[in-house]
Amino acid sequence: MKVGIMQPYFFPYLGYFSLIKNTEQFILFDPVQFIKHGWIERNRILKPQGDWQYISVPLVKHSRDTIIKDIQISNTNDWKQTIFAQLVHYKKKAPFYQDTINTLRNALDIETESIVKLNEHILKTICSYIGIEFNSSVYSEMNLSIDEVTASDEWALNICKALGNVEEYWNPEGGLDFFDRIKYVEAGIKINFLKMNLPKYSQRRPEFESGLSIIDVMMFNNPKEINKMLDCYELL
Repeated sequence: MKVGIMQPYFFPYLGYFSLIKNTEQFILFDPVQFIKHGWIERNRILKPQGDWQYISVPLVKHSRDTIIKDIQISNTNDWKQTIFAQLVHYKKKAPFYQDTINTLRNALDIETESIVKLNEHILKTICSYIGIEFNSSVYSEMNLSIDEVTASDEWALNICKALGNVEEYWNPEGGLDFFDRIKYVEAGIKINFLKMNLPKYSQRRPEFESGLSIIDVMMFNNPKEINKMLDCYELL
C-alpha cells in the first residue's frame, strides 16, 4: 500500500492533489501545533492586476500551542461570500469560471466550525470534480496506536508501521533534507519524494504566476487537463 500524510490544507496547490492521486491511502495529519499564516486557513489566487492575493478563512482566537485539530473557524461574518467576490475578476478571462464557481460552492457547502472538517470536505469535492479517488482518514479520528515519536520525521514512519501493509510512503520533495531514509528502509518502507514539474498553462496574462491554489488551475483547465497535470512529476 502507498500512503501519503499531509496537514489539511485549504484549496492547496496542484502537487498536493498529485500526492492524493498517486497514493492509496491519504491521511490528514492534525495532532501537531497549528502554525499561523501557513496553508491551513489560506491560499493564493491571482489578483485582478498583477501577481497574487490571499483568500482565507477567519479563525477563532486561540493560544499559540493549539493543535490543528482544535482550530475553529470564526463564522461571525460571511467569509465565503468574501472569497467569491475575490474570484469575480476571473470571469472575464477564465474559460472554466462557472464550472469552478459551482464546484467551490459545493466545496464550501458545509456547516462546521472545524477547519479540519472544512478542508476535508473541500478536498473530497475537488477530487470528485477532477476525477480522482480520495481515500482519506483524519488522524485524530483513527484511534491509531503508534510507537513513541522521538523525532519529527518519525510521525509518518510510526503511522505507517501501525497501519501495517505499507510498502511506500510518499512525501513532497521539501522533506528531502528532513527525513532520515535509513529509518524507513530499516522498517521495510520505501520513501519517495514527489517533485512536481508544474506545467505552465495560460492565465490570459503576460507572465505566468506559479504555485497558486488549485482554484487557479481549475479556472483555466478542464478536469481532464488537470488530471494529466497531476502526472507531471518525478520521484526523488
